[in-house]
Amino acid sequence: MTKDTSLGTNPSAAQGAKKRGQEGFDRLLKVVGERVKAARARKKISRRILSEKSQVSQRYLAQLESGAGNISIGLLLRVASALDTKIELLVSEQDPWNTELAKARYLLNNATAAQREQVIAMLEPVVESASKSNRIALIGLRGAGKTTLGGLASDALNIPFVELNDEIEKTGGIPVREVFALYGNEGYRQLERQALEHTVSTNEKMVLAVAGGIVSNLDTFDYLLRHFHTIWIKADPQDHMSRVISQGDERPMAGNPDAMAELQEILHNREQLYERADTSVDTANSSVYDSLGLVVNAIKENGFLDS
Repeated sequence: MTKDTSLGTNPSAAQGAKKRGQEGFDRLLKVVGERVKAARARKKISRRILSEKSQVSQRYLAQLESGAGNISIGLLLRVASALDTKIELLVSEQDPWNTELAKARYLLNNATAAQREQVIAMLEPVVESASKSNRIALIGLRGAGKTTLGGLASDALNIPFVELNDEIEKTGGIPVREVFALYGNEGYRQLERQALEHTVSTNEKMVLAVAGGIVSNLDTFDYLLRHFHTIWIKADPQDHMSRVISQGDERPMAGNPDAMAELQEILHNREQLYERADTSVDTANSSVYDSLGLVVNAIKENGFLDS
């Protein structure tokens, strides 16, 4: 007869599981106590001061630091806050202050804003270069020529081309114009971020064309800058307008005598954001193929496909 080893019918197995669970729980309490004690030592504060800041009694803190205090998440969050540390560092089995990376994280969390900016400025180019892989994104106002130049550049370089709006339609299951009609600008921006993240996760080498308004969501724009080598496709306002109209879309001018002034204002407001791109290409007074040459040269000269 085969022995039933399920927990429901095997008392010894159940007792063993219960024992292992208790041992794991006891080990966790010990770890939390050690982390709190170490964090308090680093802050150079007494248990009395920690008690006052966290509103947790000294007796309870003593039990906690000894590994015998079964503290609730709410109280532990108060203790973590009083110690200026993250609650996850107090429950990590790995000593958060025993590795170079953990030490750097701890020091960064406790640094001044100016110090953090200096560290980020020093490390960011190294981190971003690795995360960008061979992905290239063309940014700029509508009518700059991002789609046309992106498609031609992908052919010239033999790498895939993707227009983000196409990915947004796949994500949402409906055309972009219907996304705006049903969900408004906020809904479109949410789908834009989802589509962008999916594009990054599924492509290491590509040319991507994005909508001009992606810069209006700074979090999404920062994500784009971290994961793509970016090229600002620049043009004069008149070029933007004439190219949109030549594509058969007369909506910018229809019944709006101030359309050009509004376009100039949009360009002015976004220029500082577009300037965050890795490089730029000015297509004003240039033919499509001259502009293509400028884009391909920018990609090669900046080593966007060298990683």
